[in-house]
Amino acid sequence: MRSKLFTLALGGLLTLGTGAAIAQDNPPPPPQQGQPVPPPRRMNPERQLRHLTRQLNLTGDQQKQIKPLLEERRNKIQALFADQNLSPEDRRAQARAVAADIHARIVAVLNDQQKQEFEAMQQRRRGGPAGPPPPPPDSSTQPQQ
Repeated sequence: MRSKLFTLALGGLLTLGTGAAIAQDNPPPPPQQGQPVPPPRRMNPERQLRHLTRQLNLTGDQQKQIKPLLEERRNKIQALFADQNLSPEDRRAQARAVAADIHARIVAVLNDQQKQEFEAMQQRRRGGPAGPPPPPPDSSTQPQQ
């Protein structure tokens, strides 16, 4: 009985391992000429809003103002990626313009502290310097051990 169970388990593992190896060897094909290019996978307004809420401590009112902006950006970017009449360069340029417009409108909703953190988040995302590091904790306010 044990050997049958062992053989079955081993066979299952080998099958799964082989399937994973085949999947890694065969990446999805690039889009064919004339097919729409899929938009970036990051364009989930709900997930973005949750992230911004956590990082920036957004109020309920700010969330209500920012969510439609994130949805608008997603919709405009998706429309750009679906437009086959645009060259890739034009698509990128228009996508950057949409992103810049929405970015400015989001910043307008934030308070001064949130604006600083939002800009630092954008810099980190782009791989640039995130500004000065946070100051070290004040040793006079920490409990003595």
